[in-house]
Amino acid sequence: MTAEPAISGGAFDPPGVVFAPVSSSLITVRLVSLAIWFAVPLAGTIVLGVIFGGWVWVAPAVVALLVLWLLWLIPRQVRAMGYSELDDDLLVRKGILFRSLTVVPYGRMQFVDVTAGPLDRACGVAQVRLHTAAAQTDATIPGLPPEEASRLRDRLTARGEARLAGL
Repeated sequence: MTAEPAISGGAFDPPGVVFAPVSSSLITVRLVSLAIWFAVPLAGTIVLGVIFGGWVWVAPAVVALLVLWLLWLIPRQVRAMGYSELDDDLLVRKGILFRSLTVVPYGRMQFVDVTAGPLDRACGVAQVRLHTAAAQTDATIPGLPPEEASRLRDRLTARGEARLAGL
């Protein structure tokens, strides 16, 4: 499961490193979440616009514009996510405007957990969360197929134990 980097540029695209993308099903999960979170505010502002009229219609217009912007943004954000397993480190990349590349040394991992909520399970994705002693180096890889998440959890755990044994 390798792909060409979605983001190119210096510190966020190390030479020779190929990032594996997350599942495109994560787009569906995030769009459904968007619909759930914005349905009530949009409906509420429309009702207020009908009741009061006039300038109150600005509120549903603003909410609708925000939803349209997020509909455009979410697929781009998901395509920008990726991870790469190196010999000594795990690299996790995310972000479009505010890019982030997190390097987690295997020897610093304390534990790895896999989670999936009801919507995640319905869309066939899970999330791998890496915990280290320093909160700044914790990393999360959302949107992995469950079998890939389990494989990654087992592999990272084995690599972390092997690195700790050498200390």
